[in-house]
Amino acid sequence: MQVIRSALPPAARGHLAAGSACLAIGVFDGVHLGHQQIIRQAIADARQHEAHALVVTFDQHPNTIVAPDRVPPLIYSPAQKLRAIESLGADALLMIHFDELFSRLTGEQFIRQLAREVGRIKSICVGADFGFGHKRSGNVALLRTLGRELDFSVHGLAAVALDGQTVSSTRIREAVRAGDFDAAGQMLGRAYSIAGTVVRGDQLGHKLGFPTANLETTGLLLPPNGVYAAHATCRTGGAPASNYKPSVEAGLNPNDRRDAGSTHRAVLNIGIRPTVGEPTPTPRVEVHLLDFAGELYGQEMEVTLAAKLRDEQRFASLDELKAQIARDVAEAKKQF
Repeated sequence: MQVIRSALPPAARGHLAAGSACLAIGVFDGVHLGHQQIIRQAIADARQHEAHALVVTFDQHPNTIVAPDRVPPLIYSPAQKLRAIESLGADALLMIHFDELFSRLTGEQFIRQLAREVGRIKSICVGADFGFGHKRSGNVALLRTLGRELDFSVHGLAAVALDGQTVSSTRIREAVRAGDFDAAGQMLGRAYSIAGTVVRGDQLGHKLGFPTANLETTGLLLPPNGVYAAHATCRTGGAPASNYKPSVEAGLNPNDRRDAGSTHRAVLNIGIRPTVGEPTPTPRVEVHLLDFAGELYGQEMEVTLAAKLRDEQRFASLDELKAQIARDVAEAKKQF
């Protein structure tokens, strides 16, 4: 999948000048079943019109700029989001830098700028209640009006329902916070996972004999604090590079920049490490791989939760903590 990074305005013309495009537009946090429906409609349109299937999204949640006091934690890291979109079969993704200047565009200005950026638009696919542009001045009705002028069709797709309830990013966040990963996975259409870059920690796990990979998860949704059995996939490539096109002939997995990564059984700890007693504790995501020894700094790690082993708890000493971690490892192995 080609990834194009852009800042609007002004429009940088000619990214897809070789042909026309069918667009799916949205934030697409989690790329859940509803989002998948929108993207697949754009792909179907593209195949019908012999056009590019182009997903249009943003490099950060719009609320980061327009409502900073109401920024939801993201379900997916940027790398996860790109992989999920690419797996659906989109030809390209336009990643728009969402900043203060961009936030002042009206809905109409955004679509006209987009038309200049992309070239000929054959169709635009969005959710039925999608609002966009300054003060949400754009909606499906505006898209239909502009479509008549600019000659593109519009799909305003109704939300997907599961077990009689609408699938939404909000519901997925609620399920994850409640530890209901089965429900979250059903709405996502894939097993729920956490991903982040491995960063340096304070080496406490190494000192205890159970080295851990510390994940950078700032701004991401996290499950309840506790210890989990998990599977961890390590990727050296991270997110797809701009204009990167995977090559099946070269033996590369088209869902990742370099390869599918190596997967390991693991014990995952999420919490504030109460036994350590830090003066200003912050949530940490630490992963101990059961069958790996080596350096992982700078790699992306994606962790899929298999089972919760126990809640987070405070121990009287580091020796007691070490003994409990050994029991956690043994219990995790039983889960597999």
